[in-house]
Amino acid sequence: MVVERERQDRVGIIRLNRPEARNAVNDEVSQAIEDALDEFEADDGVGVVVVTGTGDVFSAGADLKMVAKGEGFKIATKRGGFGGITTRDFPKPLIAAVNGPALAGGFEIVLACDLVVAADDARFGLPEVKRGLYAAAGGPFRLARRIPLATATEIVLTGDPIDAGRAHALGLVNRLVPRDRVMEEALALAATISANGPVAVRNSLRMLREAVDLTEAEAWPRSNELAVEVFSTKDAIEGATAFADKRPPQWTGT
Repeated sequence: MVVERERQDRVGIIRLNRPEARNAVNDEVSQAIEDALDEFEADDGVGVVVVTGTGDVFSAGADLKMVAKGEGFKIATKRGGFGGITTRDFPKPLIAAVNGPALAGGFEIVLACDLVVAADDARFGLPEVKRGLYAAAGGPFRLARRIPLATATEIVLTGDPIDAGRAHALGLVNRLVPRDRVMEEALALAATISANGPVAVRNSLRMLREAVDLTEAEAWPRSNELAVEVFSTKDAIEGATAFADKRPPQWTGT
């Protein structure tokens, strides 16, 4: 099975499982990731999804054997693009648990996620220019939104990777831990988020994602719209009531 999926409590887990190919993404992997995201999106019991790799590599990117055959276009899915994830508007938080190097399309999968937990020996890079290729799965523009433009320019145009320590210092990585603790830390972060009100999390995430493209004047009406949706839910009442009663809230997602 090239992609494994499982659920732990309210957390869905997607694990790339081609360690012999450095978890390179081919058409089968992309479709399997898309199928897993479909399942977790439809499952109201899943609040957060963690994406990781098997072995010592997160993902080396596109399967270059397919690219060399002129079949690179087959790797993308209709709904999610490269890896079944990079162009998808997934409504729940995505956490990349980076267990090793995330390069080329592997890094673009990381950039498609909202939060990043990384091994302290991981590396991140977009080496496409070294092969006469272009990082077409969102790497250049997403990286430019996440870190200073001059640094993003250097990473994209040189094709040289950066280590996890620098990625953490730049704010690209949220939590930096030893490799054997990556999944533990990612699952702990996911559990903290998934314990919160699902509608509140969903709308807060929506605002965060949209904020980079909005002026402050544009952001206020959108924020008000999303807030009204949250405050009109039963969960908003439940949250306040549970706080007053000094008990854990019982969310319904309504």
